[in-house]
Amino acid sequence: MRQIAIYGKGGIGKSTTTQNTVAALADAGKKIMVVGCDPKADSTRLLLNGLNQKTVLDTLRDEGEDVILEDVLRTGFKDVKCVESGGPEPGVGCAGRGIITSINLLESLGAYTDDLDYVFYDVLGDVVCGGFAMPIREGKAREIYIVASGELMALYAANNICKGVQKYAKTGGVRMGGIICNSRKVDKEYDLLKAFAEEIGTQLIHFLPRDNVVQRAEIKKKTVIDYDPTVAQADEYRKLAKNIDENTMFVIPNPMTQDRLEELMMEHGFMEGLD
Repeated sequence: MRQIAIYGKGGIGKSTTTQNTVAALADAGKKIMVVGCDPKADSTRLLLNGLNQKTVLDTLRDEGEDVILEDVLRTGFKDVKCVESGGPEPGVGCAGRGIITSINLLESLGAYTDDLDYVFYDVLGDVVCGGFAMPIREGKAREIYIVASGELMALYAANNICKGVQKYAKTGGVRMGGIICNSRKVDKEYDLLKAFAEEIGTQLIHFLPRDNVVQRAEIKKKTVIDYDPTVAQADEYRKLAKNIDENTMFVIPNPMTQDRLEELMMEHGFMEGLD
């Protein structure tokens, strides 16, 4: 069983990328569980055709400790197992603790079955606190992929996540599997992302072109492969899934300084004319 955490800046399309990649792997016959680690609980919505499933934390609040696996797990596209950790009540507590509670509960209820090929953790934004770092700190997820684009803040977040991976690499055994570019169609984006990946010692695992069919599928509450498996973007997700499935390059990253990150962007024609 391979346990993978997908990180990235908020709004970068991390959850959409994760669900479409999972759909491609499931369509290829892989057995998968997705654990949503975002308080918005939108990490499994496309796999469940729009169902907003009850989160682990909401279930525990409503029903106490007397919970069975069927209370928190739903089956979606191609039998993908779907769980949403959820978050605390607004203004109360740390959202990251939902991840810790959720994973501990799933383990105690026997969710991590031997037939699973993959467990994907879709994790909110940057490694901002101990709770969100939990999948890599505790060695739950051994592979990390970061969704980024050719924008400064997306790469800034990716670089920060690399610092977290580096920090927990020895104690948790976690390794970087690569950078996924979710294109924003900025100038020289492919070259920049490839250079960024090489600079930190990893690889650009795949470059996802921007395509409005992703939004059209989301409106229909589906992944692209479920919505229309014949379109070019479905093949792009299949390529990403294949690259992850066949990946053998797992490294401890070497994050850049902020100055070096800005230099890299300047080398690729960005930030020209900025004061």
